[in-house]
Amino acid sequence: MISDPDPLGSSFYNLLITHYPHLSPNRHVAQMPGSSVAVSPSVALSIPHGTTILALRYSAGVVIAGDRRATEGYQISGRRIEKVYKVDEWSAMAIAGAAGPCLDMVRLFQTELEHYEKLEGTPLSVDGKANKLAQMVKGNLPAAFQGLVVIPIFAGYDSRQGEGRIFKYDVAGGRYEEADYHATGSGGKDAKTAIKQYYKPGLPEHDAIGLALEALFNAAEEDVATGGPDPTRGIYPTVKTVTAGGIVDVTTERIEPFYAAFLEKRRER
Repeated sequence: MISDPDPLGSSFYNLLITHYPHLSPNRHVAQMPGSSVAVSPSVALSIPHGTTILALRYSAGVVIAGDRRATEGYQISGRRIEKVYKVDEWSAMAIAGAAGPCLDMVRLFQTELEHYEKLEGTPLSVDGKANKLAQMVKGNLPAAFQGLVVIPIFAGYDSRQGEGRIFKYDVAGGRYEEADYHATGSGGKDAKTAIKQYYKPGLPEHDAIGLALEALFNAAEEDVATGGPDPTRGIYPTVKTVTAGGIVDVTTERIEPFYAAFLEKRRER
């Protein structure tokens, strides 16, 4: 009998953690001898954290967005951090949590999808991508016990169903699909409350982008860790659309007028 030349299938992630665990994102997690549970270090690490991210469905797909601030305790460690990433031609993810592990997971997820498509000759389904990301979040659980939590939002365009789809995750890798919108991170509750007030299924793209930006604006007013617009430095949230046409970055030129309108509305009040 001829043995399977690729017993791990088409998964780069499974190959990495099985044969090269020293190269995996969790390689620095301290553990008790003989235990698979991570032990918190005696000295707390000072690690930058990303804050508020969100996604909402609209008529053509999904808007996915995040603020630009990273915090380190009570200090701002970064004002221009990217929290929204294209992972393949029809999917994107946003990240909240410990910045380093978040970026490791983004890169690993991008490689995983590219590796699968090269071997199989076809991209993973949206459900397959969402499940693979859940596996990675679950694999990060030992690091999460040390405070290195990674909580993503995944958005993909499903060509079979002809619609955009949104998936959220818990720290243990639980995967849940959201029908309309989701927000998480330190300002996630405030952002979600803002979206809930004005969200309607089938929003046009312009209105969906405006609602996402207003939700981040409201979150920044209530949550000190969420960065608001900074016209002086030219810093605005990162926003992408996920549609049948692919992943499109919403430019600063499109974003600036929304915030000018928000500020004018506040002055009138």
